[in-house]
Amino acid sequence: MTILRLSSRTHHLDQSFLAEQLKGARSYRRIAGYFTSSLFEIAHEWLEPIPDVRIVCNVDLAPEDLKVAQLREARMLGRWNERSIEAESLLNRTRYQRLDAFLAKRGQVIRVAPDSVCGFVHGKAGVIERADGQKLGFIGSMNETRHGWQQHYEILWQDDSPEAVAWIEAEFEFLWNAARPLPEAVCREVARRGRRVEVQLPALDSEATLTPAALIESPLYREGMALQPWQQGFVTECLRHYHDHGQVRLLLADEVGLGKTLSLGTAALTLCLLAEKAQKRRKPIVIFAPATLCEQWQTEMLDKLGIPCARWHSSRKVWLDPEERAISPGGPAQIARCPLRIGIVSTGLMVQPSTEKEVLAGISFSLVILDEAHKARSRQGYGPDAGEPNALLAFMLAVADRAEHVLLGTATPIQTRADDLWDLVRVLHRGGTGFVFGNDLAPWHDPERVLPILCGAERVDGLDYGWRLLRSPLPTMASSNEPNARRLFRNLREALDMAPAAHLAGALSDLPLDLRDDLETELERAIDGATFFQRENPFVRHVVLRKRTTLEERGLLERIAVHVHPDGGLVQAPHRFNALFQDNALRTTPDFDRAYEEARAFGRVLAKRGQGSGFMRNLMEQRVCSSRVAGLNTARTLLAGREIQEETEDIDAQLAIQTDAERAALASLITALEGMDDDPKLTAIRFYLKDEGWLALGCIIFSQYYDTARWVADALAAEFPEQTIGLYAGADRSRLYRDGQAVGIEREVLKRMVADREVRLMVATDAACEGLNLQTLGTLINVDLPWNPTRLEQRIGRIKRFGQVRPAVDMLNLVHRGTVDETVYARLSERMRNRYDLFGGLPDTIRDDWIDDLGTLGEKMDQYIEERRQATGFDLRYNSSIMPSDAAWRDCATVLSRRDVENLMRQGWSG
Repeated sequence: MTILRLSSRTHHLDQSFLAEQLKGARSYRRIAGYFTSSLFEIAHEWLEPIPDVRIVCNVDLAPEDLKVAQLREARMLGRWNERSIEAESLLNRTRYQRLDAFLAKRGQVIRVAPDSVCGFVHGKAGVIERADGQKLGFIGSMNETRHGWQQHYEILWQDDSPEAVAWIEAEFEFLWNAARPLPEAVCREVARRGRRVEVQLPALDSEATLTPAALIESPLYREGMALQPWQQGFVTECLRHYHDHGQVRLLLADEVGLGKTLSLGTAALTLCLLAEKAQKRRKPIVIFAPATLCEQWQTEMLDKLGIPCARWHSSRKVWLDPEERAISPGGPAQIARCPLRIGIVSTGLMVQPSTEKEVLAGISFSLVILDEAHKARSRQGYGPDAGEPNALLAFMLAVADRAEHVLLGTATPIQTRADDLWDLVRVLHRGGTGFVFGNDLAPWHDPERVLPILCGAERVDGLDYGWRLLRSPLPTMASSNEPNARRLFRNLREALDMAPAAHLAGALSDLPLDLRDDLETELERAIDGATFFQRENPFVRHVVLRKRTTLEERGLLERIAVHVHPDGGLVQAPHRFNALFQDNALRTTPDFDRAYEEARAFGRVLAKRGQGSGFMRNLMEQRVCSSRVAGLNTARTLLAGREIQEETEDIDAQLAIQTDAERAALASLITALEGMDDDPKLTAIRFYLKDEGWLALGCIIFSQYYDTARWVADALAAEFPEQTIGLYAGADRSRLYRDGQAVGIEREVLKRMVADREVRLMVATDAACEGLNLQTLGTLINVDLPWNPTRLEQRIGRIKRFGQVRPAVDMLNLVHRGTVDETVYARLSERMRNRYDLFGGLPDTIRDDWIDDLGTLGEKMDQYIEERRQATGFDLRYNSSIMPSDAAWRDCATVLSRRDVENLMRQGWSG
């Protein structure tokens, strides 16, 4: 038995120990410290012939992260990518190639251990079984890296005694058994970096590689996340349209929570790159979205895709960067001179007369995106304007005429009439070459005529009518995924000698007899109960719709149940619960009842103005229902003579006090609110966090108002001083609380702290919720009720996502008894409870005119759901595009420089 003590001061440890002992060895067991790509950089040539190699490393993953394979991969990749990918790949290409070759040959010989088991693996040790069967143990300070063995000052203790070897082997086996295999995604990233080459845009030959080359090292991928298969599928669909028609005209109607912003944003980047590659004139790209979503768009584009966008501020008349800084001169005319390639503008500005609206209507755009597109529709009712386009639809029809590409996004493609879908597809049709609806005489322009066909209520068996439906627009071969239809379209085009982009075919008599027979056969054939024109029609070609239930059935989304609270049957302390709640609502205090009545009185005074009274009447009620603080701050702002701005269904509404009666009503409201001792909602939050254990499960608390969110965060920081609490809000208003103190904090840092489980209690506003992944938290509280089921779905989608270790999450909705909120929520909950995956079946917003008669609110919702259910057949095509692609984007080794992509997106509008 021999003990040797070695120091890098007196020995070259890599040669005098490692090389000497590993040559001809049978096995190598190594506790290697932190995982890096240089594990085999020094010992590779000596390890390669050893038949049995096992290495256990440390990686700072919590055990909850290790339970879910996808999350384990994402978290480890995110940690690994915190260093510069560009420099790492360039300087260490050989290292990555060696590691990739070793892993490809040996399989899972590396495991990673979570922090909770071992903390940081600071002890480094190993056992080498030499050729003669003798085992040698060693302990030292060096990591399994080139620097560790060659450059750092390190010490090493060698001991071949059976006791020492057995002790090290026992430690190794404990860590090995507690660890998990090196994630497959990490192995693939090793291989990708070994092949990585940075190129300029003209060097990319294939359109299919354009987007992954630009995104593979975007913030999304650096964090270990990725675009989902159905999001990639949408980009593929855009490329198909671009290739077939030279233009892209699509309505993305995926159900809520499937990431439309990323899909549309990635499509915008792709089309921008295609134009640049073709050396086309750089034209503006604009995204129109409701005011409440503009900041979300800007944040998501930068935080996920690394694309800087400018946002137009409707009041200040200036372009803003993501930090709310003005980056242009002021004035309405400046809207034509966006300093970045992509500008984001509120749709509220487009539905009323304004200089900005006139200016934008005269610009030729490369791409126009409209989010929440269902708000662009024909007017309903029986007045003189019935059937005419509303202001937003009229504007979009005009803008689409001057746009090369048009993308529309909505989670509710049909509101209460099927005509609404036609309105949106008519927008797509405008400015195109006719390939959407065909020529002016094509039947597809008339919904009453073709809707029964699309819904399957009417079959088309006659060859004459079938050909009339098919000939204009005649699909391209690539427009269908169904083999028989693709063959038919190809043969028709060849027989009629049609140009690839032509869409108007000749008369039926021009077809050869055998092709007429083929067409008749296809018209008679049903697939999965769907007739030919249910499968092959302009709407299927231009409306992309994927359902959450389909994705869950395919294993692409996890099924996570939602327990909806308040529910007395789900709580552990029913007596305290009953003191707080009655049915679905909070019991109120006389002080609150007095304040709420004053808010209603103020609304009645405002309603005397007439126009816009629905918004004005409800504004103060909603804010008082949110919190005492939100109501007080709003009332004081108005009484001080300042203006309140808020997005409604149709306009960006501004409210300022005009009369003495309004001032008197405001003063009475303020007096009532100032007289409130406590807010019942804060008591309920404390009950669920403490008595029901939600704090231990991790909780996110949402409000649509920053005033309420800040108040809740401040109050909980005082209640739980030992907790680290985050406030996640727009611009520079995010904060971090601990031990009675608070500091400002960047949103990205706060997100990382939640992912690392350093923050278990978060308060957030809706303005920031889109880019927030909170699967480490298990419960959610809605302090206030947005009259928008889509927003509720977006909120629960923050925790109901892959990586959530709870099979069912809990959501609490807080509404006060006796308020309009209670009535709205009661109607919603009747339709949501036990069917929480209904998503697209609920209206996107509760309209003011529905609130006017609360007794019929449920009936109006049911009518909405039933009328939407009738218009099916638009989602029969895209199931094939929701599966993972064979050409995995994550493996893309040909990379566009992030600097080049960002510089391209910083090219402003010429104006």
